[in-house]
Amino acid sequence: MPTSVPFKVLHSADFYESDGSPKFADFGLSEFDNQPQIQSATFESHRQVIEPEQLGDAQGIIPLTPHVTADSLSQAENLIAIGRFGVGYDSVDVPACTDNDVVLFIAKGAVDRPVAEATVGWLIALTHHFRMKDNLLRTGQWDRRTLYMGCELRDRTLGVVGFGGIGRELVRLLSSFGMHPPLVFDPYVDPASAAQAGVQLVELDELLSTADFVSLHCPENDETRNLISSEQIALMKPDAYLLNTARGGIVNEDALYEALQQQRIAGAALDCFVGEPIDSPSRFAELDNVLLAPHSICWTEEMFRDVGRTACRGMVELSLGRQPKGVINPEVFQRKGFQEKWSRWTR
Repeated sequence: MPTSVPFKVLHSADFYESDGSPKFADFGLSEFDNQPQIQSATFESHRQVIEPEQLGDAQGIIPLTPHVTADSLSQAENLIAIGRFGVGYDSVDVPACTDNDVVLFIAKGAVDRPVAEATVGWLIALTHHFRMKDNLLRTGQWDRRTLYMGCELRDRTLGVVGFGGIGRELVRLLSSFGMHPPLVFDPYVDPASAAQAGVQLVELDELLSTADFVSLHCPENDETRNLISSEQIALMKPDAYLLNTARGGIVNEDALYEALQQQRIAGAALDCFVGEPIDSPSRFAELDNVLLAPHSICWTEEMFRDVGRTACRGMVELSLGRQPKGVINPEVFQRKGFQEKWSRWTR
């Protein structure tokens, strides 16, 4: 049973404008309705890295863009949980969370549909030259339209790198487009599960050399950092496209820029970059065969609602003595220090 002691949850300040108004129509706070044990508040200021003193006496924090480092958690005597607003957690020092008896969980499943849907949109935009055709009419070049004959998704092959929830949803959404069976590279996927999803598991080199579209949906970690470099891009077909809605560090940007500039591949769609945020015009903006977005191609009202509800619901579950979904470091539940902190609200 929860105690009468409030379970305090802080959102990072970047959920709000400078005047205090919310940036997003709905980011899940309704999950705290009828939960009297939850005390919801916001950091007083936005910082790129959460400072130890910002934690105060909070039991949970839900960061949007701030990073969480070992130093951030150096005074985490009261902190129980970090609910990452999203599914990526490269901005959080996971070992430091465990060492400081803090559980980290993500909004597992909440972004599958919006990222997959945005990827489908980009596939069509790339192959039908939406950007260039739009520019022709804006600049009075009607007669140049024959230079931009597109192609359909029909009879082409999708290659998916990372077959988690997003990759599976992408395959499902594309199932009615008449494409060849998708190729998947993911060393952690069971062959039986892949067969059930109607995809063929292959090695990365085979996927790159065969697929018409290479879509990245894997996390960035020591195994995937620089996964797509010059050697891998050289395997791609001249009429193939690369799409990255995962993380910038998975792709070697120098190698990709050179390949696009020299038109060794047909084009790319990029939502993620090394060194975000990008505050000056990207060099990729010089290229006509690239679509760009500031790590927000999947942002929809529905996505923020669902991610927010998942993050807030996780905090509610913890305040009631239950484990949330999407836990990244489940071993923390066995640690004596965590159990002692958690028991203050669940005894």
